[in-house]
Amino acid sequence: MNILVTGANGQLGHEMRIISKNTGYRFLFTDVVEAEGVETTFLDMTDADAVYEMVKKEKIDCIVNCAAYTNVDKAESDVELCRKLNAEAPRILAEAMKEAGGLLVQVSTDYVFGGDPYNTPCREEQKGTPTGVYGQTKLEGEQFIEATGCDHVILRTAWLYSEFGRNFVKTMLNLTATKPALNVVFDQAGTPTYALDLAVAIKAVLDDYAAEQPKQGYSKTGIYHFSNEGVCSWYDFTKRIAELAGNTECDIQPCHSNEFPSPVTRPAYSVLDKTKIKQTFSLKIPYWTDSLKVCMANMDALKK
Repeated sequence: MNILVTGANGQLGHEMRIISKNTGYRFLFTDVVEAEGVETTFLDMTDADAVYEMVKKEKIDCIVNCAAYTNVDKAESDVELCRKLNAEAPRILAEAMKEAGGLLVQVSTDYVFGGDPYNTPCREEQKGTPTGVYGQTKLEGEQFIEATGCDHVILRTAWLYSEFGRNFVKTMLNLTATKPALNVVFDQAGTPTYALDLAVAIKAVLDDYAAEQPKQGYSKTGIYHFSNEGVCSWYDFTKRIAELAGNTECDIQPCHSNEFPSPVTRPAYSVLDKTKIKQTFSLKIPYWTDSLKVCMANMDALKK
């Protein structure tokens, strides 16, 4: 298979580069920015003509869309660009795959939920109730993809981190090492996701698609949830990060969300039910603290 990856120089894109080495597929890694030490093909995924041309020229069988507008706060005042990247671009990618008879793997978010109070893990068929522009545009992207009728697998994920780029784990490693005290939100519950684990799940989807080679539509088209196993708050997450790093001098205390004013209300509970993806693709998903240990070990290895 020929696989095009968008946003290849982001967190998930870097992990897709790693897992691509253990496949027999041909990958084309695209982005609008360069990254040191890796080959990148320029592609503006909001340019429909450029997308169609590349899909045709490279005989693309599958697109994995790792690109998105992810600044949740800034999205409230940057609505046009956020919608262009999170809703319009996925529609273009879906239409290109529909024309090519291929598969679109779209990465979505737990932020499509949050408007209703939940206290049990969110399932795929649950109605989206986003509380901000970011979640709303990601939900619109999902709906646009479904409307095209292309073969697709939409993967909603949450609290993504990795050894690459900027993320919560790296921020907390720095803060707990340099600050005497830190207040962290405890009234938002979810599940951290190591981007490498998500990349492995995407590979499972690609392998299944390659094995099925659908002629009349991919049998597993639909929406799936993926995060690591378990539940925690941002406070719990930070405590474990500091513990694993040996940052014992910082006094980490729980606080409420309203102590950190924000233009958008974040989901109070956005734990994702992963039953469907585990059963459909025979996945065994690691517990969040186990994956955090792996990621931090990989961070240390990159420093050497």
